Amino acid sequence: MESVPKVLVVDDEENISFLVTSALRLHGYRVESAATGAEAVALAVKLDPQVILLDVQLPDLDGYEVLKRLRAGGCRAAVLFLTARGTTADRVRGLTVGGDDYMVKPFALEELVARVQVALRRQGTELPPVRYEVADLVLDVDAHRVWRAGAEVSLSATEFRLLECLMSNANRVVSRGVILDHVWAYDFGGETAIIESFISNLRRKVDATEPRLIHTVRGVGYSVREPS
Repeated sequence: MESVPKVLVVDDEENISFLVTSALRLHGYRVESAATGAEAVALAVKLDPQVILLDVQLPDLDGYEVLKRLRAGGCRAAVLFLTARGTTADRVRGLTVGGDDYMVKPFALEELVARVQVALRRQGTELPPVRYEVADLVLDVDAHRVWRAGAEVSLSATEFRLLECLMSNANRVVSRGVILDHVWAYDFGGETAIIESFISNLRRKVDATEPRLIHTVRGVGYSVREPS
């Protein structure tokens, strides 16, 4: 576990915290979350993260004070501020108090993950290869390739993201809402009917033979798992 990069997410907005945490876990990171500044300071000591995603507006301390206390405690993690404040003065303050990066809400999850990866590389952290296997279905995130029973399968970018979302949560049910958040961005306002269309495509391409691995859980969502 120590070789896995560790990220601390500090945000009191439950929806944002959940989405960011889930997106980073999809990429193989160990992620913990905190909803207050005091909790973040205590958790940083325990977790010793390489990267901290820090909301500026917290219910007890602002993010700048949290960073000050973290540095005073010896924390050397890269800090990426998350905030609804987008003025130049706010950006300058965030960077001059010791932050490494700054993102304004709302943001794209893919960009956030990319910035975390940049922060890790700057620290010399070796990023783990991400590869998922369920029965004879294999998905390699870094190579962006998929195989079923040893034969490579060609997927569109959206189909790949959908399969990655399901396989990274193998043996768990992934709700339609979570799928929309991860595959079509968290602020996507479309209908869940689009998911059925892409699930149908995946079944045709990677699940046309036994054992069937993509399962519908009626009224909830979908799951990739081997038959029990």
